[in-house]
Amino acid sequence: MSGITYDYMEKYLRGLIGDSKGMLKELEDFAEENAVPIVQKETARLIEFMINLKKPKKILELGTAIGYSSILMSLASENNVTITTIERDEKMVTIATENIKKAGLDEKISIIQGDCLEVLEGLDDEYDLIFMDAGKGHYSEFLPHCIRMLSKDGIIISDNVLFRGMVACKDLMIRRKITIVKRMKKYMETISKDENLLTTVIPMGDGIALTVRRNENENTGTISSSRELGEA
Repeated sequence: MSGITYDYMEKYLRGLIGDSKGMLKELEDFAEENAVPIVQKETARLIEFMINLKKPKKILELGTAIGYSSILMSLASENNVTITTIERDEKMVTIATENIKKAGLDEKISIIQGDCLEVLEGLDDEYDLIFMDAGKGHYSEFLPHCIRMLSKDGIIISDNVLFRGMVACKDLMIRRKITIVKRMKKYMETISKDENLLTTVIPMGDGIALTVRRNENENTGTISSSRELGEA
């Protein structure tokens, strides 16, 4: 069990989704063979669904790894989206760059190498969809910048928010993960309790949170006012 759902549920749902093909299958095999974390199958399908539903034109991704999610999102949009993705690890940047080029998407997907928070502080664009999948203990720090750059009807997709079930159940806690879990709980409370945000959490994969603005006022509540905090 992943700590989120039972094994029989995961097996059944993944069977419904079926196997990937082509470039995505190659990347999944590479990730498994080299122990590189990529989004789980159910999460990948949800992302595809949201791309088809929202039809975003610009996407920001925090955490590139081998480029799997970026390529997935581009293909889901039929290459009608431009993606900016941030990755700190130089080795991952090299691998992702090669994969993106191999997929023929180097004009659609741009990688920025660097620490996510530092890069976010220097960005001032607007994005229709933001996929948060970088340092799990820093989501709260990323959030003010994501809200600042989110388009009026945009959506933030946050992965791993239940973190192997530890966020919801103390019995699953691993001592060395206490700090990450505490920080993730803070993030979850923030996006769930801010009256200007609307968040739903889906208990699939490793836990996925979907967040949108509740109203049209972009200078909302504690999150928007945190722009100064993010710039400090």
